[in-house]
Amino acid sequence: MKAESVAFAVAGMCFGIILGWLLATQDANRPNPFLSTPATATAPAAAPAAPTQRQPPPLDEARVKALQAAIEKDPKNAANYAQLGNLYFDAEQYPSAIDSYQRSLKLDPNDPDVSTDLGVSYYYTNRTDEALTQFEHSLKMNPNHTKTLLNKGIVLAFGKENLQAAAEEWKKVVALAPDSPEGQAARRALEGVAAAHARQGTTNQ
Repeated sequence: MKAESVAFAVAGMCFGIILGWLLATQDANRPNPFLSTPATATAPAAAPAAPTQRQPPPLDEARVKALQAAIEKDPKNAANYAQLGNLYFDAEQYPSAIDSYQRSLKLDPNDPDVSTDLGVSYYYTNRTDEALTQFEHSLKMNPNHTKTLLNKGIVLAFGKENLQAAAEEWKKVVALAPDSPEGQAARRALEGVAAAHARQGTTNQ
């Protein structure tokens, strides 16, 4: 699975500021945003690391050609399609990554890593609902897949503006693997939710 396959770079981000912005943009007349039903966003609502905002990394053309040649020789090798998807993902060519991951999953439908990479690629192409559906598919294969749970929380927070549901997913990650990179990222996210909520409460007083 791609180490970069997180809906945005969690490490080093100030979740309090980001989530505070998210709360501030919600309807002021709505009740507690942790309990309310959020409106569906048509794009990643607060993804400050959106790949379209900068020059994407170059595609490793030589590696792509090598994998395409390997696929021609062995078209039923799911791993080759997954690796090709990873190359497109690295270059932020998400439609091509989606195609490759889908082909990989047709050959090996029980790979939660590839399934989650596909879900993240969906999110980066503004297909939030499909991303969440794909994450659910991953979790059916492995309910304790921490990278999936982390991503699901991020997409719920920033794609659906549902901080309560996001926090529940992040709590699962911390409980399952508190010392892992995913666990540490989830803990920072939860701290950001708490800080943003506290600031919002102070502002409303």
